[in-house]
Amino acid sequence: MSNHIKLMQGNEACVEGAIAAGMRFFAGYPITPSTEIAEISAQRLPRVGGKFIQMEDEIGSMAAVIGASLTGLKAMTATSGPGFSLKQENIGYAAIAEVPCVIINVQRGGPSTGLPTSPAQGDIMQAKWGTHGDHPVIALSPSSVRETFDLTIKAFNYAEKYRVPVIMLMDEVIGHMREKVEIPNREDLEVIDRKKPTSGLVDYKPYRIEDGELVPPMAEYGGEYRFHVTGLVHDETGFPSNTPKVAESLIKRLIKKIDDNKKDIFLYEEYKLEDAEIALISFGSTARSAKSAVDMARAEGIKVGLFRPITIWPFLDTEIEQLAKKVNKIITVEMNLGQYAIEVERKACKYAHVDKYGKLNGELITPDEILKKIKEV
Repeated sequence: MSNHIKLMQGNEACVEGAIAAGMRFFAGYPITPSTEIAEISAQRLPRVGGKFIQMEDEIGSMAAVIGASLTGLKAMTATSGPGFSLKQENIGYAAIAEVPCVIINVQRGGPSTGLPTSPAQGDIMQAKWGTHGDHPVIALSPSSVRETFDLTIKAFNYAEKYRVPVIMLMDEVIGHMREKVEIPNREDLEVIDRKKPTSGLVDYKPYRIEDGELVPPMAEYGGEYRFHVTGLVHDETGFPSNTPKVAESLIKRLIKKIDDNKKDIFLYEEYKLEDAEIALISFGSTARSAKSAVDMARAEGIKVGLFRPITIWPFLDTEIEQLAKKVNKIITVEMNLGQYAIEVERKACKYAHVDKYGKLNGELITPDEILKKIKEV
């Protein structure tokens, strides 16, 4: 069977990728520019035996997703701007209770209600530190409609494999643009499901580590296992504990299960960096302009290349450091005032001069603007 080709919007590709990954539950609340994800999910899910529910607000939406995941379903929500802020408390709950879930954030201008219909990339730091306390998170950023499809599947795979909330940092441009997409056959897709427990009913402890692995198997509510889930620090029985030793062990394990698997989680693209003296670092829709700017600069004899982070969190620390050792200058390009640039400078400043170009007025960063910045540095 040949692959299916379709003219598709980014938000639509997100839903199709989620369903291909096994999503069977969506809870959300309409908010521009992510609303099409909810609308298309409402149409598509009943056709595949799934459930859609529009909740009273974003807080309830995130709670419903957690509940659905605990019953064994792959679950997703989608939002933007103010809605992403409202989800943060329950994202923290999902992190400490190790509940797999996917949160789509189609970024728009802020703060507050900001620029509802305009693109931005201002939620980079919020994706990492939006909820309080030290916690694990994975965040991915697509740059095309097809990549949105692929990364949504990746997001579900990471969520299920590592029992962690995964955030898709799209932006308004990627969400609303349309491109021709070749959708792979289902049998050609890698789809990962959560590991189920094998211990007996009497011996079962929901957060007990088996075979030295950092991610415990996950039973489901409504099945044969009975277990307790809480947002408090808990021991392997799932019940709360105020013991310092338990608290430290739990939180460190939550962080370590991501840190120890960075090679599996790290995704990035390199473009014309072999002989580059200047490296652009950009992601999402802005990376499309950056790639064009590289070609324009090369045509004028300027040796520039592009490093495109696809995994935003955890931070590509080793890769950025190695890049800095190869080039003389780095310019981060993002639709904010330099959120990702902070992390880049932290790892690269010993080896290369780091500059940044940002914009947050609701307009796209153009290739001409990036080329002008390249010539300035």
